[in-house]
Amino acid sequence: MSIKYECRMCGTCCHEVPGDYVKRIPIYPDEADRLIEIAKERNIDFKIIEDLVFPDIKNKKVLVLTYRIKLDNENKGCPYYLKSHGCTVHDTKPLACQAYPLALKRVDAFNFEISIDPLCNFVIEKYCELENLDIEKLKEIFKEEYPKAEKFYRKNKKLIFKIRKLEAKKQIEIPRQISLEEFNRYLQSWEREEISVK
Repeated sequence: MSIKYECRMCGTCCHEVPGDYVKRIPIYPDEADRLIEIAKERNIDFKIIEDLVFPDIKNKKVLVLTYRIKLDNENKGCPYYLKSHGCTVHDTKPLACQAYPLALKRVDAFNFEISIDPLCNFVIEKYCELENLDIEKLKEIFKEEYPKAEKFYRKNKKLIFKIRKLEAKKQIEIPRQISLEEFNRYLQSWEREEISVK
């Protein structure tokens, strides 16, 4: 097999998908800060929303591990995507974007796995060749993206490990069962604390 991933610059990964599915372009707090600065310099309307959060009932804080880019503008897409150029922050784009079309699929609040986005045009075109790949072939086809996906995966694992370590030291307390009503109340009234790792 000699196929190699080539970005079509179509913007599928940068735009909202019609229907009930909510596209997640997750970004870490340091990435969010960088993109906000670029938006200010370029006078771009760039919005983010909290993505992966945990309520800390001991300190009455919402711990924010990741944000996601809001795709609610006129184009229903990332404001850094231009049809004529593709990504305009290519050199500083978030890890999730660097790894695309490989993505982290959330299994549950504490676990993720690497998957291929079936909406990517390259993936759609090459579906038959990609359908039953082993990990070595996947690494070969997505030579640049796979190491980024692994880095993305490891960073998420480190964040979860940090949360568990803080719990073990009794510095925070994350409830294992919580009603949606309670969770929404915490989101509305508690301060935020960003959790980050290198």
